[in-house]
Amino acid sequence: MTEIIKVMEIIGTIAFALSGSLVAISSGLDIFGVVFLACITAFGGGAVRDILLGINPPAIFTDFKIFLIAMVVAVLIFIIAYAFKEKFNLFKTKIEVVNNIFDAIGLSAFVVIGSEVSCLNGFLDNGFIVVFCGMITGVGGGIFRDVLIDTTPYVFKKHVYAMAAIMGGITYFVLRKYTQNIQLASLLSMLLVFAIRMLATKYRWSLPKIQIKEDINK
Repeated sequence: MTEIIKVMEIIGTIAFALSGSLVAISSGLDIFGVVFLACITAFGGGAVRDILLGINPPAIFTDFKIFLIAMVVAVLIFIIAYAFKEKFNLFKTKIEVVNNIFDAIGLSAFVVIGSEVSCLNGFLDNGFIVVFCGMITGVGGGIFRDVLIDTTPYVFKKHVYAMAAIMGGITYFVLRKYTQNIQLASLLSMLLVFAIRMLATKYRWSLPKIQIKEDINK
């Protein structure tokens, strides 16, 4: 199971670091800002999860290799965008599509990791903690990222983002607890989260919200 978590952690880290880098570059940040935002996107949710579970220090501070992966991804994306900035601006729409795909991959991987870490720390019988840890691991980094670039967090306004994480966490908890098949639980949960995110993007699914129009006569 440790090997499975490690593989998913690498996949999720690369995906979220790439996603964070693209958002940072689009927001006009310098190279330090790009690297910082990439790392926050990749590790912010996991750090919050570890603090809630009493893991001290959070896992990210005890494994520099995974941190290095995020930094390398961020620097490479910055160099590519800098070298081809005209094309980067020209293909912004396509870049957003790529960013969305990698974001969905990162979300699906980190939901499973967060859920399993809570199980390994003695909470297999507490579905609420398992699902919450899966969700916060998946969406926490994105919330930090959006706050840092001064925008309303994506998770609160578009494409059932958090709901996809919650559904994935519930699926993982049920399969993990009642089948004991960790591989199956991981695979099906990741596929479910990824499918919901892609379908929500394609068909523009969103949770209900209230549109309040300002009085133009004020």
